[in-house]
Amino acid sequence: MIGDFDVPKWSSGTLPRMTMDVLTPKIADITAEGLSLSGDLTGEELGLTDTDVSIRGTLAVGLDLRAIERTVYVTGVVEGAAVRQCVRCLKDFDDPLAFSLRVAYEREVKAMGAVTKRDDPRKRKSAAPPEGEVEEQNDDLYYFAGDHLELAPMLREQLILASPMHPLCSEGCRGLCTRCGKDLNEGLCHCGEEPTGSPFQVLRTMKDKLKDLGER
Repeated sequence: MIGDFDVPKWSSGTLPRMTMDVLTPKIADITAEGLSLSGDLTGEELGLTDTDVSIRGTLAVGLDLRAIERTVYVTGVVEGAAVRQCVRCLKDFDDPLAFSLRVAYEREVKAMGAVTKRDDPRKRKSAAPPEGEVEEQNDDLYYFAGDHLELAPMLREQLILASPMHPLCSEGCRGLCTRCGKDLNEGLCHCGEEPTGSPFQVLRTMKDKLKDLGER
């Protein structure tokens, strides 16, 4: 679940710093005391495609993992930059990425494995928070099998969910002229200077109406 959570205090020395692979930590290394992981990851390492999220360079990922009974709780932060296309002017722009995440992992039951892997991440089940954190929102629940956690699919989904539905290069983006297609951020076009009721305007209006009828 994406939201404003407390950033793990890695600098406090309360959690061990490990240099192991941040994407595939061993279950045996995750204890109640916690395991801290960090690294710079590429979109390719996370299994991202350009249709998912296009990453500029690498993402800085920092994660804290705690095992409580049979559940592994993961909190962390992701920072970097995504390349997005503005919905108004259609130009690519760098969009700063910075969000926190809070998820939980439970061991996968064989009978439910085929179903959970295909679940829509937006409809994923929630796990109860650890004791002492009952006021926090429930964590998104993922499943694992074997001796390692596979964190790449989870991070990929969280990045997709953190992406804006209608990305804008700026709030003041003026977009493209609907007639000539000129980028209005670069200056006004001449379409607005055409006198109202001119033969050209009437002809263009009729042409647009005929085009709309043909598309229905």
